Amino acid sequence: MTNKDTADDGLRLKRAQFNAAMALYEGRRRYKVFGKLVAAANVSLQAFLVYRASAHSIGAARQLLVFAAAYLAADFVNGLVHMHTDCMDDYESLGGPLIANFHLHHKRPRYQDHPLPFVYFNESGSKVWLVPCLAAAALLSYAPGVSPALVWGLAYFGVLSSVAEVSHYLAHNSTSRWVLLLGRARLLLDKRLHARHHLEDNVSYTFLNALTDPLADLVAKRFYPGYKRGTDLHYGNYELPPSGRVNEA
Repeated sequence: MTNKDTADDGLRLKRAQFNAAMALYEGRRRYKVFGKLVAAANVSLQAFLVYRASAHSIGAARQLLVFAAAYLAADFVNGLVHMHTDCMDDYESLGGPLIANFHLHHKRPRYQDHPLPFVYFNESGSKVWLVPCLAAAALLSYAPGVSPALVWGLAYFGVLSSVAEVSHYLAHNSTSRWVLLLGRARLLLDKRLHARHHLEDNVSYTFLNALTDPLADLVAKRFYPGYKRGTDLHYGNYELPPSGRVNEA
């Protein structure tokens, strides 16, 4: 058996596993319910952290500095999670159906159109990793002597992690002049910068405002193989439903 035969057999296996995982995702309501629970947990913890932070005054200058630092941190950390998830292919694991559904964004990038508050909540349901992070931050806010600036920073980071999903949505769905201007100002995700992620390989993973893309690209080049010759091939014979994205059902 040649190396090509082995590779072909491996791809057929991955495609079969992907389709089986998507059949589970589509056929069992628990995966969508799980997403709603994750979204509710994230949004509730974000609100609680803002409440905890609001008890502390750190002054306008420090507030601005902390917000800017949280903006960069949210862009970079969410980009790293995106990077890692784009390469995950354990479709037979407990979270396999969620992984498979995540990869469908590369098959059809455009989202269904929804009001932005819906996008904020619904897309927060994909951030399973954020729940324990925010829970730990909430506990930390009670620690004796904890820095008020740190509490504010963690609150901002939590909220901006979900704002990143809205920014990503707008980059794909909106042609509003204001969205384009905010993207060019690097306050939101610029369409042209994000297009690289879909047209090229293993680049442009960050999606809040992409200011940390150069650093994330270095990490990707050093530690990850990319997706064009990997997970992007696994949905090759999967047929999308008419809505285009299963996760918005």
